[in-house]
Amino acid sequence: MRWLADECVSAPLVQRLRDAGHDVTYMAEAGPGTTDAAVLKLAQAEDRVLLTEDKDFGDLVFRSRMAAPGVVLLRLDLENGLAKWLRLEAAIAEFGDRGSRPLHRDRGETIQVASLAAIGAVSER
Repeated sequence: MRWLADECVSAPLVQRLRDAGHDVTYMAEAGPGTTDAAVLKLAQAEDRVLLTEDKDFGDLVFRSRMAAPGVVLLRLDLENGLAKWLRLEAAIAEFGDRGSRPLHRDRGETIQVASLAAIGAVSER
C-alpha cells in the first residue's frame, strides 16, 4: 500500500511498514510542521492512505469534506509500539488496499469503518 504517515506517527511504526514492503512517505522526514490541510492535500495528490494519531483529520474529511484516498486513525493509549503495529497489521490484513479505501478509526478493541464515499455512514466491526 501507499501510505502518508503524519509526523505524529512514531518512526519505528513507519519503519515496520517499510520493512513489510509498503511505500511510505513520512511527514517527519518530508515536511515537519506541515499543516493538517496540506498533509491531507498531499495524500490526495499522491494517492496515499493517511496514517495518523491526530483526530483532527477526521474533522477535515467529514466536516470540511476534504477529499482523501483514505485515513487510518490510530487512537491507542498504548506506548507499546509493537501493539500498535499488530493492530495496524491486522487492519491491513482485514481491509487491504480496497478501491473504496475506508476510514479506519482504531480505539483499542473496536475499529469503526466509515466509507469516504458515503460521509456519515458508520458501521462498527
